[in-house]
Amino acid sequence: MKPGMVPPPPGEESQTVILPPGWQSYLSPQGRRYYVNTTTNETTWERPSSSPGISASPGPHRSSLPPAVNGYHASGTPAHPPETAHMSVRKPTVDSQNLGPSSPGRKQNKESTITINCVTFPHPDTMPEQQLLKPTEWSYCDYFWADKKDPQGNGNVAGFELLLQKQLKGKQMQKEMSEFIRERIKIEEEYAKNLAKLSQNSLAAQEEGSLGEAWAQVKKSLADEAEVHLKFSAKLHSEVEKPLMNFRENFKKDLKKCDHHIADLRKQLASRYASVEKARKALTERQRDLEMKTQQLEIKLSNKTEEDIKKARRKSTQAGDDLMRCVDLYNQAQSKWFEEMVTTTLELERLEVERVEMIRQHLCQYTQLRHETDMFNQSTVEPVDQLLRKVDPTKDRELWVREHKTGNIRPVDMEI
Repeated sequence: MKPGMVPPPPGEESQTVILPPGWQSYLSPQGRRYYVNTTTNETTWERPSSSPGISASPGPHRSSLPPAVNGYHASGTPAHPPETAHMSVRKPTVDSQNLGPSSPGRKQNKESTITINCVTFPHPDTMPEQQLLKPTEWSYCDYFWADKKDPQGNGNVAGFELLLQKQLKGKQMQKEMSEFIRERIKIEEEYAKNLAKLSQNSLAAQEEGSLGEAWAQVKKSLADEAEVHLKFSAKLHSEVEKPLMNFRENFKKDLKKCDHHIADLRKQLASRYASVEKARKALTERQRDLEMKTQQLEIKLSNKTEEDIKKARRKSTQAGDDLMRCVDLYNQAQSKWFEEMVTTTLELERLEVERVEMIRQHLCQYTQLRHETDMFNQSTVEPVDQLLRKVDPTKDRELWVREHKTGNIRPVDMEI
């Protein structure tokens, strides 16, 4: 895509040229049109034909799209709130003409892009908003291309670094949840221990009759309840605390590898950008030298001017070739960084969804164990309820009197 040119909006070709069922057309970050089969996630630079095995456009097939992007494209762009517009920075553009040698159109070319920390983006004033990779979602791969000012300092934080910080924070929250469950387990264990101890207390052990039986069952229910809570604490450890603690044990180590990989690509990009600037400066100097010698020839200041011009022209041409080579290497590095960024951010997005879902499932398991514990606790007091309904003071009195009576002859009056 040439500087200053506005590419057709994504999907426009599909409106004028009918594509086979299941195919959609989109623009790559470089402005080149490619096609995605929404059923198989296949991508191709060639426009698919309605006839099997026949390509509608000539030329070799060359795919440089990141595999992780396949299947995530869709037409349309969501209307996002204005306050997040600064995060919706356009994806890097790759155009050798924007970084090429000076020319009459150089000023226009330069204004068509903007370079931020060695990454080249389309200029907001010359190109419409690019289509989001996942337009129906607030995806990581669409909103973290630019750097953001560090609120705790004067420097900037890369968008990718923000994603890594979120992942590490999520890991820390997961660890703290595990510690919280551990404290809950300790409370259950201590509670069970106190219940078991209380069930062995001899207080009111001398109570008799049906009430005495009910009282004995009350103390036994404490021992049963203690057992229930011990089992609850054991299940909390094996089914909730331990999985939370062990989930992705090497997560932090893996994130560091990912961070180093992206950082290395960013450093390579910065190095290639510096080479481009150096080559551009060299070309400017060669062109200035050629122009000066051309002026000398016009006023015939030197007999060797023609030979000097030929030499200057060769050097200028060589400088231009060097610049184009540096631009090509820069574009390759930027494309590689772009593809790795898309792939990695989508992976971080998947990991975050997986972490949240894992925690949700284990907290559901916690509530299920709580319900089961409450149910078992209820079962320990049911025998007590049954005996309490059978308490009969009249019958208790009869039984006690029969066992402890001393005689049924009542006293009479004394005679004189």
